[in-house]
Amino acid sequence: MDKQTLIDHLNEDLAGELSAIIQYITYAAKATGPFRPQLAQFFLTEVADEQMHAQFLANKIVALGGEPTTTPEPVPEAGTNREMLTAVLTAELRAAKNYSKRAQEAEEFGDKGLVVQLEDMVRDESGHSEETERMLRDWPL
Repeated sequence: MDKQTLIDHLNEDLAGELSAIIQYITYAAKATGPFRPQLAQFFLTEVADEQMHAQFLANKIVALGGEPTTTPEPVPEAGTNREMLTAVLTAELRAAKNYSKRAQEAEEFGDKGLVVQLEDMVRDESGHSEETERMLRDWPL
């Protein structure tokens, strides 16, 4: 694993985190119905974790000699609460998978500190996806 490839992959992850921040803020505003307060709060609570991930990735990219992206991935459109939760679940599962892959790349590159941080981020994203799955389990269609 060469440094530039690792930087490029970390920038892809950063674009995903920037998208997640926008996604959660937007979905919190769009939530409707009798559970709107709880759902909006759930979405807004997730912003802090995603922001910490984004900040870590940006700092690491700079430390490796790269330039952090400022362009987020596109945010999936969702019109209903269920669609929003489904889009969030998809994004969280993808992030956990990507961070697992990135931890392997960091191991190949020889950056143990990055490996540990990425594994912590896998844990965070897995927790987010598990909570979202539980919410969707009995969500009306």
